Amino acid sequence: MLRVRCLRGGSRGAEAAHYIGSRLGRVFTGWVQRSFQSTQAAIASQNTCAADDNKATSPVPKDCPVCSYNEWDPLEEVIVGRAENACVPPFSVEVKANTYEKYWGFYQKFGGQSFPKDHLKKAIAEIEEMCNILKNEGVIVKRPDPIDWSVKYKTPDFESTGMYAAMPRDILLVVGNEIIEAPMAWRARFFEYRAYRRIIKDYFNAGAKWTTAPKPTMADELYDQVYPIRSVEDRHKLAAQGKFVTTEFEPCFDAADFMRAGRDIFVQRSQVTNHMGIEWMRRHLAPDYRVHIISFKDPNPMHIDATFNIIGPGLVLSNPDRPCHQIELFKKAGWTVIRPPVPLIPDDHPLWMSSKWLSMNVLMLDEKRVMVDANETSIQKMFENLGISTIKVNIRHANSLGGGFHCWTCDIRRRGTLQSYFD
Repeated sequence: MLRVRCLRGGSRGAEAAHYIGSRLGRVFTGWVQRSFQSTQAAIASQNTCAADDNKATSPVPKDCPVCSYNEWDPLEEVIVGRAENACVPPFSVEVKANTYEKYWGFYQKFGGQSFPKDHLKKAIAEIEEMCNILKNEGVIVKRPDPIDWSVKYKTPDFESTGMYAAMPRDILLVVGNEIIEAPMAWRARFFEYRAYRRIIKDYFNAGAKWTTAPKPTMADELYDQVYPIRSVEDRHKLAAQGKFVTTEFEPCFDAADFMRAGRDIFVQRSQVTNHMGIEWMRRHLAPDYRVHIISFKDPNPMHIDATFNIIGPGLVLSNPDRPCHQIELFKKAGWTVIRPPVPLIPDDHPLWMSSKWLSMNVLMLDEKRVMVDANETSIQKMFENLGISTIKVNIRHANSLGGGFHCWTCDIRRRGTLQSYFD
């Protein structure tokens, strides 16, 4: 098992505190520095047990059905999302900030209504086939409940229709034997948790931990109502300045902005994940886990797994179009950084909620097996050259709803133990 150095400690931690503090403004600088100091204190206490950190540990009860520490241990049980009844979200400010200008007319016309019926039917069939293939590979598959997402709802702060329960990776994060429900930032996803409650209650009754992060009010103050979106160049400038459509009014995050590697978890500040949300996770998971912020040259960051996808111990796919600003830290630590090939998806294929780079949004069934798009022959060859067998599945129409294999799934149980890959 590859052992690499941790990205924590000393000057690096101080630099990170300064970086985040400058992004949040003076009013947050002291708070961020205190947060990093508390994290460093937690790490220092862990260092007294350094010998134990070098051993594989598994604090999860043996009969608990929920246990997952990383993205690559052998997959035994998974939740796969549903495309049934999926609706186009209303074209609110947070949706506009996360979508491409060429599709804005689509959202303005169909917001609150079903996605195109024929396209949706094909997506549903693709995901059913994906589930069958997972089962044939020995994986237990669970599905969320079908819900009518067209129903309008209203809170004291906003009103909206729903969207879907297609992407469990966005709302659920499994850390050890704990399922964490994310406080997502889109108003159209406020009640998305309802589709998963039956499954989560079953896991809870079988011994799993179940945590719901503070539910955001999604009041107007959570969003920059005049977020200046005009061009890709503008978005690059705003992202470089740490300006996003979500403010620091209250904690929010999508679980898909987090990437797990044992005791170390990586996260990006994005259009849907703010620093308060990251800090909530940092405090919640300390001292057993360390949360590290990384960033990318990305004009529209939303979900990390089509930008930076860890596929094995010391092995990561890094999007060449969205380079990681901290990539040298990984290289110096001994990681192998792989630049996936350019996606092959045609320009005329609708991708209403994502980019072509869903080609690297793969699901590892274990270190030597990966579920990959049947149409993406270039990345299939890349994996085969790495000695990783490819399980080819076509979910091209399902891609249009905003996700690849990693997005459409949430791994509930992987056969492995908690380890530290960063010493």
